[in-house]
Amino acid sequence: MARKVFHAMYDDDDKLKVAAQLIVDKGIRVKEVFSPFPIHGIDPIIGVKRTRLAICAFMYALTGTSLALLGMWYFMISDWPMNIGGKPSQSLIDNVTSFLPVTFEFSVLCGAHGMSITYLLRNGTVPGMIADNPHPRSTNDRFIMEVTTDENSSMSAEEISQLISSTSPEELSEKEY
Repeated sequence: MARKVFHAMYDDDDKLKVAAQLIVDKGIRVKEVFSPFPIHGIDPIIGVKRTRLAICAFMYALTGTSLALLGMWYFMISDWPMNIGGKPSQSLIDNVTSFLPVTFEFSVLCGAHGMSITYLLRNGTVPGMIADNPHPRSTNDRFIMEVTTDENSSMSAEEISQLISSTSPEELSEKEY
C-alpha cells in the first residue's frame, strides 16, 4: 500500500484548531501543522510533547558561567595578578563579587547563542536549507494540517479523506509517496 499524505488548508487558526480536535477525537493522528505564526493551544490537541529546550539553555548558561569564572581566575589571579583599587588578588573567592556582572553576562551570552543554534539545528531551519512546507502560502496567511496514512493504519485513505473533507477545509490536497 502506498503512503498518502493529506494537506488540509484553512484560512483561520480557529478553524484549524476545531478541525484538528474533530479529527483527533475520531482517532486520527495529525502529523504536523504549518502556520505563519504560533497557534496557541494546538500542541495538546495534536499531541506535541513539551520541549526540552530550557534544559539545553540551562546547560549552555552553566557552561558560560564556568568558562567566565575560569577565564577571570586565569587572567586576573593566576597569569597576571593586578591590584585594582586595593582589592585582594590572591584567590577567586576574594574577588567573586567583582566578577559577578561579567559572569552573568557571559552566561546569558552562551545560553542565548547555544539555545538559538540548538533550536535551528533541531528544527532543521538552518540558513540555506530548503523549506519543507507543503504550500508557499503557509508562511503568509494560510494554516495547513498534515495527516499521513502510515501513522493512521486503522482507517483507509478514503475514510481519512472524507473525515478531513467534513471539516470544510479551503483546499485539500492528496499526495502519494
